[in-house]
Amino acid sequence: MRDTDIAAVMRIQAECYPTSMLESEEVLRARLALAPATCWIWSSTQQSAAAYLFSYPSNKDAITALGGQFKLAATPDCLYLHDLAVAPSARGRRAANALVAAALAHARVTGLAWSALVSVQQSQTFWVTLGYASVEVTHSPAKKNLGSYHVADSQSTPIYMLQRVI
Repeated sequence: MRDTDIAAVMRIQAECYPTSMLESEEVLRARLALAPATCWIWSSTQQSAAAYLFSYPSNKDAITALGGQFKLAATPDCLYLHDLAVAPSARGRRAANALVAAALAHARVTGLAWSALVSVQQSQTFWVTLGYASVEVTHSPAKKNLGSYHVADSQSTPIYMLQRVI
């Protein structure tokens, strides 16, 4: 992902999430600036960016709040997948699978033993097919940060998920 992709990322985000879950352009730009090697764009030959993934080196059991700034771990053991979105026009083309595969390959190459994420919008089944399992979060501030993903008008409950990658 490059700085010039942020406009497309903002468009995709607006197409995929309710207003209460949208993150600001300022936050997205700061994330890209902090961890450019772990932020990806997917595009087809027919269109510009149609999917994206923001991730960063972290520690297992650390959760970034919705809209929160990424904090790179001093000694990371986990690649935290913060936000994966696929534009409706690109669904069914395995864009999400390609982005996650790139992220997991990066985690392995850089020696990160784990990958973690928060499943939202009833996406848990998708993540399970990719090898993630739900994990109960009982400690603060992770539990508080997990709660930031709860959307009042949604039937979906945010779920912390983890996968061992090496």
